[in-house]
Amino acid sequence: MSETRTAPPQAPEPTRSTARNALIVVALLWAVQLVSLVAALSGIAQAEVAIHFRTTEIAWFTLMTLLTGTFFLPFVIKAAAIFGKKRVLLVATGLGLVGDLIAAVATDYRTLLIGRGIAGLYAAAAPLGYAMTRDVFPRRWVGVASGIIAGGVGLVAFGGPFLSGWLLDSYGFRGVLWFMAIATAVGFVLVAVFVPESPVRERGGRMDWLGGVLLGGGVTLLIYAVGRGTHWGWSSGKFASCIAGALIVLIAFLLVERRVAEPLFPLSMTRRRSVWSVLLATSIAAGSLSAVGVVIQLLILMPDIPSVSEGLGWSGTHNALVTSPISAMIILAAVGTGVLARRVDARILLGTGSALTVLGYGIGTQLHHSAAQIIEMGLIAGVGTGMVLAVIPIMIIEVVSPEEQALANGAQTLAQGVAQIVVSQLAFVVMAQNGTVLHGTQFYLDAGFTNGLWLVVGCCSVGALLVFLIPKSKRLDEATVGQAA
Repeated sequence: MSETRTAPPQAPEPTRSTARNALIVVALLWAVQLVSLVAALSGIAQAEVAIHFRTTEIAWFTLMTLLTGTFFLPFVIKAAAIFGKKRVLLVATGLGLVGDLIAAVATDYRTLLIGRGIAGLYAAAAPLGYAMTRDVFPRRWVGVASGIIAGGVGLVAFGGPFLSGWLLDSYGFRGVLWFMAIATAVGFVLVAVFVPESPVRERGGRMDWLGGVLLGGGVTLLIYAVGRGTHWGWSSGKFASCIAGALIVLIAFLLVERRVAEPLFPLSMTRRRSVWSVLLATSIAAGSLSAVGVVIQLLILMPDIPSVSEGLGWSGTHNALVTSPISAMIILAAVGTGVLARRVDARILLGTGSALTVLGYGIGTQLHHSAAQIIEMGLIAGVGTGMVLAVIPIMIIEVVSPEEQALANGAQTLAQGVAQIVVSQLAFVVMAQNGTVLHGTQFYLDAGFTNGLWLVVGCCSVGALLVFLIPKSKRLDEATVGQAA
């Protein structure tokens, strides 16, 4: 395949002031972590949403966002390569705001899900934001900026529960939904005002519509099958047909990508062991950690009803107070990982972080009945979470060229989203085996929460073991210097 991409400048805006660079970091941090913030707010609001709408389908409150985000992600990433990352990020943010507004005013659960689905278009903000750190910052800023942006998940985890707890306790889940819309609007303004357009662009690039439909359709069909598996039955013909259909469509995608001149995701990139092993390990590790919120938030916020529900029944504010030390550890670990990545093999950081999450949540399977036990579990897992989330964008920088950055980030986000959806849905299934339906709402017993945590521990263990597949690559400082030379 002929080279169609322009080379990035050797030193992006070397004369830009430190203050200006700091403002760009803030804007990108907001854009990237808005995805995490919305996920955190959704997790905290889901118990009240389920009770208000009297639904046993609360899993789709989160899954709808991930579903549409997964389908449109390949198109958004390709469009960013052709038309510019900032321009496409603004379009995705604007559409996400429309979805947030629909969800905020919804009077029935179906309309609420439609709004959350449209808001899923904003999922592309994370891979685009991370890719832009390499494009718009000087080399010496890349590692630090990536670490700070990734570490923003700790700020979300720290401030999000206090904010959403106040909103939930004072204004109900509607207050949480309206804040999502406000936060998206602020993100749009910050990117529009402070973030420069990326200089990395394809020349004469074309949109691979067929490849995008096949990839998005195949992954969406797979996710839908997992989401409906409980109702259809895991051995039913409908479930088997959907899985078989998804596999056929994905195989067709691979065949199409081998023949088009400008494929959506160049197979030459994903065939490299250094790339596919990083994508696989980071997607499983981070996807499992994203799914743990399904179990933890329901455990904390579901009421304590004898023989029906054995949640802790905390208020949103009490939840924020108890989990604040955990959030602080995520922040410190993420920032520290960004610094260490210049001196320590990123594989060691990813493996250590994954092992700590296994240890923390492994303890939590047995000890999750009081504030002290939740903190003990979270402090250990929080350090691991911060390390894993911070090292992912750094590892991708180390194994791909600047021209491949957005595509690799998009592929990682896509795979991570699929892992998160599958693990999340399986967590709902596992928890429901030890639960009951009352007045149209699914409640869970303690054994259900315990088994849900064991599921997460198992998936995080897989992520830790996959690190051994990753070959040694250049460290961050060597990679950025070598690629800019």
